[in-house]
Amino acid sequence: MRLLAFTVHGLPSPAGSKRAFIHRNTGRAVVVDDAARSKEWKTRVNETAVEAMGGAELWTEALAVKALFVFPRPKGHFGKRGLRPSAPKQHIVRPDVDKLSRAILDGMKGAVYRDDAQIIRKTVTKQYGEPARCEITVYRLSV
Repeated sequence: MRLLAFTVHGLPSPAGSKRAFIHRNTGRAVVVDDAARSKEWKTRVNETAVEAMGGAELWTEALAVKALFVFPRPKGHFGKRGLRPSAPKQHIVRPDVDKLSRAILDGMKGAVYRDDAQIIRKTVTKQYGEPARCEITVYRLSV
């Protein structure tokens, strides 16, 4: 299998900024993701990726990832006659592509590949559309 393509359904959620603190009971440093919904989204990405892999071993070579994030338009983009002329053509609001891609890369770790350091190329796009989803393709570059 030279490539893996799958779709994760649902509203994409970005990975949050990392936040570090000292655990009061253990005294150890703990780093957490501060985005509330990111854990659920990463789990959905992971489960979908595991299913798409079909029991194959984790990939260990250089990889390229292509991701398309699709978001529904807000109700305010529509008027009585459909899409308003003032509605933006592109999805230029939050979340940003960096945090969106970080969430799916974290979700695929341990399901498709061992470490996201294996990814040497990444193409990420976001747009309006229905239904909300993320279409992911992972390419093996050195089989």
